[in-house]
Amino acid sequence: MISRQKIVGWILIVVSVAYIAYFLRVRLFTPGPILEKKEWVQLISSIVILMLGTINVRMAAMRERRRKGSPD
Repeated sequence: MISRQKIVGWILIVVSVAYIAYFLRVRLFTPGPILEKKEWVQLISSIVILMLGTINVRMAAMRERRRKGSPD
């Protein structure tokens, strides 16, 4: 059974990776208007969300291993 924590973690990872890829491809590597402070804040926020999603997935895996290892 997939835990809710794992699903939320994967959703956070997918959304943040999609935004980072969009930012790099469309905003950073193509000529256009100067990047604003708001866009840099959004990029940093998406990197933080990526880390939180990764932590969520790892903690769900740890919880699952601990639950299977207990002699109940």
